[in-house]
Amino acid sequence: MSTAISVQQETTVTKRKKTESSKETFPVLEMTCAACAVSVESMLKSVPGVEDAGVNFANQSAWVQYDHKNVTREALQSAVRSIGYDLVIEKENQEEVKEESQRRHYQAIKRRTIWSSVLSLPIVIIGMFFMNMPYANWIMMVLATPVVFILGRSFFLNAWKQATHRKANMDTLVALSTGIAWIFSAFNTIYPEFWHQRGLHAHVYFEAAAVVIAFISLGKLLEEKAKSNTSSAIKKLIGLQPKTVLLVGGDGSTTEVPIAAVKKGDLLLVKPGEKIPVDGKLASGESYVDESMITGEPVPVAKKQGDNVFAGTINQKGSFRFTAEKVGTDTLLAHIIKMVQEAQGSKAPVQKLVDKIAGIFVPVVIGIAILTFVSWMVLGGDNAFTHALLTSVTVLVIACPCALGLATPTAIMVGVGKGAENNILIKDAESLELAHKVNAIILDKTGTITEGKPVVTDIIWDGTETDRQMHQSVLYSLEHQSEHPLAEAVTAYLSGTGIGPAELKNFESLTGQGVKGDHNSQTYFVGNKRLLDENGITVNSHLATQAAKLQEEAKTVIYFANAKALLAIVAIADKIKETSRQAIQALQRSGIEVYMLTGDNQHTAAAVAREVGIKSYKAEVLPSYKAAFVKELQQAGKVVAMVGDGINDSQALAQADVSIAMGKGSDIAMDVAKMTLITSDLNSIPKALKLSRQTVRTIKQNLFWAFIYNLIGIPLAAGLLFPINGFLLDPMIAGAAMALSSVSVVSNSLRLKAARL
Repeated sequence: MSTAISVQQETTVTKRKKTESSKETFPVLEMTCAACAVSVESMLKSVPGVEDAGVNFANQSAWVQYDHKNVTREALQSAVRSIGYDLVIEKENQEEVKEESQRRHYQAIKRRTIWSSVLSLPIVIIGMFFMNMPYANWIMMVLATPVVFILGRSFFLNAWKQATHRKANMDTLVALSTGIAWIFSAFNTIYPEFWHQRGLHAHVYFEAAAVVIAFISLGKLLEEKAKSNTSSAIKKLIGLQPKTVLLVGGDGSTTEVPIAAVKKGDLLLVKPGEKIPVDGKLASGESYVDESMITGEPVPVAKKQGDNVFAGTINQKGSFRFTAEKVGTDTLLAHIIKMVQEAQGSKAPVQKLVDKIAGIFVPVVIGIAILTFVSWMVLGGDNAFTHALLTSVTVLVIACPCALGLATPTAIMVGVGKGAENNILIKDAESLELAHKVNAIILDKTGTITEGKPVVTDIIWDGTETDRQMHQSVLYSLEHQSEHPLAEAVTAYLSGTGIGPAELKNFESLTGQGVKGDHNSQTYFVGNKRLLDENGITVNSHLATQAAKLQEEAKTVIYFANAKALLAIVAIADKIKETSRQAIQALQRSGIEVYMLTGDNQHTAAAVAREVGIKSYKAEVLPSYKAAFVKELQQAGKVVAMVGDGINDSQALAQADVSIAMGKGSDIAMDVAKMTLITSDLNSIPKALKLSRQTVRTIKQNLFWAFIYNLIGIPLAAGLLFPINGFLLDPMIAGAAMALSSVSVVSNSLRLKAARL
């Protein structure tokens, strides 16, 4: 298990400072945008003694490499709290705290979105159709005030946080534009005569302020929904380990104790159906153990005295005692949990294109508004203040980021819906944006390329039809009483033929060989080739040739015989899905390198790879190697997609740029992965990559429409044409242009529904 342990070291040595440094991961609370992650990261790095840090906005977590002798967790928490966020430093229940915080945050945004929409609707109706009704402005102000200052207070608070650190983001522009629009409109409602005396109409823009809050809240809601369950994968991994264990005392009695009390060298008892609590070595007893969480292989593994067992794997039919060798954070399951956490947290925060542009756009717009006001005050002549105020507010109104806020969420929303129609569940925008860049894809074998369960593929009989019917009943009865995992595949196959069981006597299980039993004074055997050799049973050349051929196809061969001769051979295999080869060829034709990784043996892996046309494959690999192989490809400059279905794939799924889980696989694989295929058909993978290309293209088009109005409208709003032809853009027209940009964005996103995959 050294490979699993050595993927990442918990502790490193800093030679220059000759101090020990620790790398730890902490949940971060209260982050609302990618700019928040940048702020938290910069604050953590500024703490003396912190060597490096990274914050993952999508995962709501931070990793910190720091000198634990000179820096405390409390100091890290204090630094983060100083800018309005929080760091969970308690080691117990970290994920539960983060999950609960995210749930509360999501519910708060949901309430804000609903109420802001409810209050904005009548404002829009009055503003568009009933402006001349009595007290129209006062009614709109009453409705808009709670939307802007109560439901939209988080935008103002976040903008203030950014301002205190000399930064600006989307919240800054939302707060400025809605705040100024409300103040300007409130002034015009209370003192309309100020404009009337100057021969101008006192316009109000309450509907613009309220609708912006509602639309941006909707965008935040869509974003939070994608992130609301990010901690459930770790929670389920932790749930694989039982809370209590049966400790065997010196007198042979058993005592139930908490798992935290288990020490290295303790003797533990595991009963049928129970999860193995820690890593250890069998001391007594025999059983079959389901190790699919480690190997991904569906067939339980026989365990006898001296064999290793691992935490989180499931004991099948027999009881056994084992000696604890690795406990607590040293178990293989603990390392899987740790590496999933580190792989998720080590990814740099993906800066959304909108946030990158807004980082420049926001201060530029504010600067233009200020410059516009000053220019008009200096050069405006008569009514300079009137024109200065109107034009600067018009600049902020037309630059309102409503379309920017909708550009990505609407395209993602339609793209996710389109994916669901095609059996592709997409968890977040990041994977959908990145999938079109994938140029290397890794496929797990069992459950991904293959069906994931052993089934009978062939039964070849010797003898007459009459003998065969009787022998089928005997074979069914022998396998029905057998405890071997492959016996279930045989009984499932034979039960479908409608045969009845035969009466058996003297049934006996032969360890490492098979089973035997008597029927009508004859002894029958089911098992491996060694069983035949031990009992001197001959194999005719025809069946021997067929058995060799089936084994070449990587199938497991079971022999059924009486005391004299071989009666039949049964071939069992994990069948390759009918669509696997077609999907893999489609990926290869599009220029994507396809790899297969499996915990199965070399012979089986080679046969499956040959059958589906994969040239690059590796067999007998541990979960940690899969994750390391993903990292190796990434370091070579590849954008890597990982497709898997088991717990054993969770580390590699977390490490990959794009992670895809098979819908019939484990819950943990589906939680870690950013995409899940509802169907077991691999043809959904090329469709997912095509959907990514279409969605990214739509997002870019949306951003074009969102900005083209600003690029044309802002100079007009500032009065650029006034010296030429006396044209000044009316704030109402600016509001209409802003609304038109939003309509353009939404309409363009809806076009994605009609696209073909």
